Amino acid sequence: MEFEMYLKNSGIEFLKDHPLKEFTTFKIGGKARYIVFPKSTKQLIEILTLAKDEAINYIVVGNCSNVLVSDKGYNGAIITTVKIDSFKIDGNLIEAECGAMLSHVARKACEAGLKGLEFAVGIPGTVGGAVYMNAGAYDGEIKDVFERAEVLDENLNPVELGRADMRFSYRNSRLKEEKMVLLRAVFCLKFADREDISPLQKANEFSKRRREKQPLSYPSAGSVFKRPPNNFAGKLIEDAGLKGYRIGGACISEKHAGFIINLGDAKAEDVRKLIYLAQKSVYEKFGILLEPEIQFIGEFETPLFVPVDGQNRR
Repeated sequence: MEFEMYLKNSGIEFLKDHPLKEFTTFKIGGKARYIVFPKSTKQLIEILTLAKDEAINYIVVGNCSNVLVSDKGYNGAIITTVKIDSFKIDGNLIEAECGAMLSHVARKACEAGLKGLEFAVGIPGTVGGAVYMNAGAYDGEIKDVFERAEVLDENLNPVELGRADMRFSYRNSRLKEEKMVLLRAVFCLKFADREDISPLQKANEFSKRRREKQPLSYPSAGSVFKRPPNNFAGKLIEDAGLKGYRIGGACISEKHAGFIINLGDAKAEDVRKLIYLAQKSVYEKFGILLEPEIQFIGEFETPLFVPVDGQNRR
């Protein structure tokens, strides 16, 4: 196959028929036909172009920190950007490649006396994933600091998008809506004033809060559900009596009910069953439909919950 021959001849690191659970923060997932690790945006574009030409299914991922991969795996190429990770700080601007770890970029910004990315120090994803889903925490979101980006559209044509082009909304962006791939992004921050709490101190406070409230000692994919308007998914799940509920090796965290954790041998279907149960229970008790925040890769036997009336009651 030309795709595989290209990978071998170009020296690009790849794995064939390899378990994805080794690369997901959930530590869950079946085998992928290919897992590919390009080291530059040039290689990334070449890989995507060839996969498209040969009709090979592909998904571009970052750190696999916000995904649940099917037990059946993925019959195609998982292309991970984690080795495309350079970034530079120039004044109050940061230019970062798609695979740069957002937490590392954010901490370096704080150390440079720049404010605006403190919220991101504890987010375990890449810059590409963060822009794609408008990642956020502690009242901060990527859209607040985003300046511009170089992306590939659905046909793999290079496009430059500014802030006004991105259509950012809660955990959503134009990249997600139109299946675009981010190559690099520029963030515009502000210099901290003397009267401000130092960005690094603020970031450390957020990190401390995260450690205290989230089950970071277990594999997970972070918050499973988006925050419902004027409410919190974790509180709704807890009030539905599901805190600590376990199916197989997966468990709704006792520490924070908005997290599903892998106790050691969880299957993707265990997690999907808990997602369905949480959605159904919360909807039946409170009339609120929880929408998953995590991304799903592959085919699942357990469906997501769909209300009979097809919409939230309130």
